[in-house]
Amino acid sequence: MQTLNRRDFLSGSAALTLAAHPLFASAATNSANLLLVGTQTLTGTSKGIYAYTFDSVTGELSRTGLGAATDNPTFLVTAPDRRTVYAANELDTFQGKPGGAVTSFSLDPTTGRLTQVSQQASHGASTCHVAVDHTGSSVFAANYNGGSAASYHVTGGDRLSPSVSFFQYEGHGPDKDRQTSPHAHRVTVSPDNKFLLVNDLGLDLIHIYKLDAATGQLAPNDIPSWKAPAGAGPRALRFHPNGKFAYCVCEMASSVLVLRWDAEAGSLTTVQDFPLPQQPHDGPSTGDDIVLDRHSRFAYVTNRGDDFVATFTVSPDGSRLTYQRRSSCGGTTPRHLTLDPTEHWLLIANQGSDTIAVFARDPQSGQLAETGKTFPISKPQCLIFPLHTT
Repeated sequence: MQTLNRRDFLSGSAALTLAAHPLFASAATNSANLLLVGTQTLTGTSKGIYAYTFDSVTGELSRTGLGAATDNPTFLVTAPDRRTVYAANELDTFQGKPGGAVTSFSLDPTTGRLTQVSQQASHGASTCHVAVDHTGSSVFAANYNGGSAASYHVTGGDRLSPSVSFFQYEGHGPDKDRQTSPHAHRVTVSPDNKFLLVNDLGLDLIHIYKLDAATGQLAPNDIPSWKAPAGAGPRALRFHPNGKFAYCVCEMASSVLVLRWDAEAGSLTTVQDFPLPQQPHDGPSTGDDIVLDRHSRFAYVTNRGDDFVATFTVSPDGSRLTYQRRSSCGGTTPRHLTLDPTEHWLLIANQGSDTIAVFARDPQSGQLAETGKTFPISKPQCLIFPLHTT
């Protein structure tokens, strides 16, 4: 793939505008950013979580080394202290019992080395997602094949207790191939830290719980769930910073929904359902994940099958997405995407092509470069800049 740096992408007045931008000036003096990459270790050659240095001026990725050898760390999240990292170990068996695990690590911000602090059973197979509350006191896990969710209390700032709440879901959805059982796929803490939401691809639900963040305890909400369109398969969820709207990517429907969030009642209402812009291709098409820029002016949604990223503008109040364009995701089978700390680059973990793709981005227009750079890594799953907010 053709390489393209930020200066190549932007020229003329746009380049001058960017060069004067304070984020650019900051990046020019401190352009190296630590990136951690969670990988799939059950296939391929990866061994765990890898540390990279990302140059926010050139868009170059340089591997520092193996941050931690750990089994199938397919999702990562940083605690508010920016020194603790949690990993979802997506396993079917842990310590001789059915289920996966959640692991906490202490991060060396200079080297990217991760030292394991604690590890706890998730009590459900294929632990595919992990989240931490806004104070760092509680951690949550979603078990895909287990069809369940668990919560944990954090002690000493970085040590996981055994699970303090556990919910096993029952039932099935209308799709006889994909929805024969529950499939918890995402755990998301509400902006006010009072609720936990669990996306269930198998049941077409988002389960909603009241959260006691100090203890990690969960209790069913008075309004226990939101129902997605039948067969949609809600996969990913991200809140608007104003706390009034959330965006749900449905895997099976290849769509993104705008949901109104009632923070008092802890309930969701659908206000927009936007099918992702597919093109004719062989095989299925499935929605993947979403990221917003820090000012929530733009949203980027990845889709698998025809493997693209869709760019949307976000209305000022967060209530509506307007489609701009679709472009290549730079590989096959995207699993996760993130913006670098300067937001001049979009990075995509492409599992199928064993690559991380890096695209230059214009923060003013939201436009992505048509082509980018790719960097090889076996089965990348998750990308985080642990020293920066996301």
